[in-house]
Amino acid sequence: MKDDNFLKENNARHLWHPMGHPGAAQTDAPKIIRKAQGVRITDIDGHEAVDAVGGLWCVNLGYSNDKVKEAIARQLQELPYYSAFAGTSNPPAIEASWMVREFFAEDGMARVFFTSGGSDSVDTCLRLARQYHKLRGEPGRTKFLSLKKGYHGTHWGGASVNGNNRFRINYEPLLPGCFHLPSPYTYRNPFDEIDPARLAQKIAAIAEDEIAFQGPGTIAAFIMEPIQGAGGVIVPHETLMPLMRDICDRHGILMISDEVITGFGRTGDWSGARHWGVKPDLMSVAKGITSGYFPVGAALVNEKVAEVFETADAEGAIFHGYTYSAHPVGAAAVVACLEETLRLDTRSNAGPRGTQLYEGAKRLAEKHDIVGDVRGGHGLMTGIEIVSDRAARTPMDAVTMKRIHQATYEAGAMVRLGMHNILMSPPLTITEAEVDTILDALDKGFSAA
Repeated sequence: MKDDNFLKENNARHLWHPMGHPGAAQTDAPKIIRKAQGVRITDIDGHEAVDAVGGLWCVNLGYSNDKVKEAIARQLQELPYYSAFAGTSNPPAIEASWMVREFFAEDGMARVFFTSGGSDSVDTCLRLARQYHKLRGEPGRTKFLSLKKGYHGTHWGGASVNGNNRFRINYEPLLPGCFHLPSPYTYRNPFDEIDPARLAQKIAAIAEDEIAFQGPGTIAAFIMEPIQGAGGVIVPHETLMPLMRDICDRHGILMISDEVITGFGRTGDWSGARHWGVKPDLMSVAKGITSGYFPVGAALVNEKVAEVFETADAEGAIFHGYTYSAHPVGAAAVVACLEETLRLDTRSNAGPRGTQLYEGAKRLAEKHDIVGDVRGGHGLMTGIEIVSDRAARTPMDAVTMKRIHQATYEAGAMVRLGMHNILMSPPLTITEAEVDTILDALDKGFSAA
């Protein structure tokens, strides 16, 4: 490894970072995170902070789970890679597929298609949804419905169903046939509706209207996050996902639950769909499947979808996949991670610690008038919307947001900015004292605005 002077001198000079301006990164260099222990990260200058972001919504087990690390190391020695394309498999992939199916059996999931991450998983679900309808004799079902403010990755399909224009405008035209419904965002919505139950009814009514306008026989699937993550931690009313499940069933539309963030315990349940009492047709998962220790994702399907593919003629073949699908090292990480997730019962900690973080953020809103809205209360996902004028709900400017972010970091917590929102998704192993550290740091950050 090169010395610190080399690293600082070359920071952002040659590496373009995701989700940022490459020119700005050269003038305002990224923080160099050197090591991590438990739920704490340490940068190149030795500054330590509680990671309130969990890497990127993914380090559910914290940074020190030796069982997962050891499983990866062992598999690297035994079989570092082999293809899982039709005709060959490997032992950890077989075991991992069984474990993932068991993990989501209560959600009705029956089969597993491994990918390299969340964006892969979403695109796989979209492709399988179209192929499913073709196999059933409805090739006209090619369109997709999704929610504004939703985030479904950055591949062509995921970007097309994304509900945030930052991931769309510079890359248009995207996939045709993608239509967006209003977000369950009580703080800002076109109806000025602050009651979440009434807003859910309005969204359902618009869904019915859009389906009628497009033609029910043209729509392949509806995709949603059970709780919208990157869009600002937008929590729908408990009736919204069941309402959409009913609409999908009545019109022959598949429901895809995007569980890349909400899966594996983050909501206080093992899946976000289960949190709302819904069984989807397909699920996209990633992140918590290996606690971020190895890039793995999966697309899951229920028995109804599986039967159509498995009993079809040659057209049922899935000519889609990735070099690293069912990667043996990744699969070994999945097995170890799920064993540890169940052993530690991380969902049981996510509930109370999430409530602590959410309630603490609401208390900060009483103290700091720059806090416009606090969202969360369902596991370890909390969003804080920052405004310059609370009465007018004016979004805070970018310069002030960066100042808040830096002051919070200096005070001992790494949070994530999503435009004028502060997003938090700490490891599910976080303690009560560590949540208090985050809240204290946020208090100092807001004071620096």
